[in-house]
Parts: sequence; C-alpha cells; structure tokens
Amino acid sequence: MAMGSGGSGSGLSADINVTPMIDVLLVLLIIFMITLPLSRRAFDVQVPPEQKNQPKQKPQQSDQIVLELNPDGSYAINKQPVTFEQMDAKFHELYDQRPAKLLFIKSAPNRKYGDIVRAMDIARGAGVQVIGFTPPDQKAGAP
Repeated sequence: MAMGSGGSGSGLSADINVTPMIDVLLVLLIIFMITLPLSRRAFDVQVPPEQKNQPKQKPQQSDQIVLELNPDGSYAINKQPVTFEQMDAKFHELYDQRPAKLLFIKSAPNRKYGDIVRAMDIARGAGVQVIGFTPPDQKAGAP
C-alpha cells in the first residue's frame, strides 16, 4: 500500500504495486524453462525390425530360457510344464550355474498382470538379472 502525500486531502491509496511481482514471476518462468529440458529422462529401447514376406527359419537350438504363461493358467519353462510351486526350484536349477542370467517371458493375452509380476519376483529371487518380454505371436491372417 502506498500513502499519497498530495495536498488534495486524499489519505490512503489502495493500489497494489505489481511490478515487483511480475519481475519475480518472469524470473521463475525463466528458471523453469531452463530446468525442464534438463529434467527429462529417457531410456534406450532396441526394437527388432519388422519382417514381412520372409520365410520362417527353423528354430535353432538355443540356450535361452523362456517362461510361458499359458491361457489356461498353467506355466511352462522351455515348453516343459511346471506348476507355480515348482517354479522356484526349477529356476534355481537352471540359473545357479549360468553366468548370464537372462529370462524371456511370453504371456497369453488373457493372463493377469499380477501373475506375470509374481513369476518375475520368483525369477528375481532365483538370481535372474535381466527379464525380457517376447512380442505377441502374429496370426496367419493378420496383415
């Protein structure tokens, strides 16, 4: 608030001096404009190229381990059925002697997210360090 010292007899003036407030807002705007690009974080993702009209190759013998969550609620590790209770022992059996602890998870679309997370927790407890997800299967009639 400002007091007028004029001779007309007007006492107090209720005008707000907004100039300092605008200066502070402009400084804050500049600070936010500078810090916003610095705070963005991204991660690199490797996506395989899409393959169209290429003949399917025979599956090669691989040492990859794939955990499948089937639509009927069952589990399979490398096409071998395993119960949820046996999964921990099977993971320890597979990963204890391996130097590279990598697991791929292939889930049916109707499985719940909680089932996948529980399987990932068991795998992490068995020493799996990297978990990847396989892309969904392409239907024969899909473009």
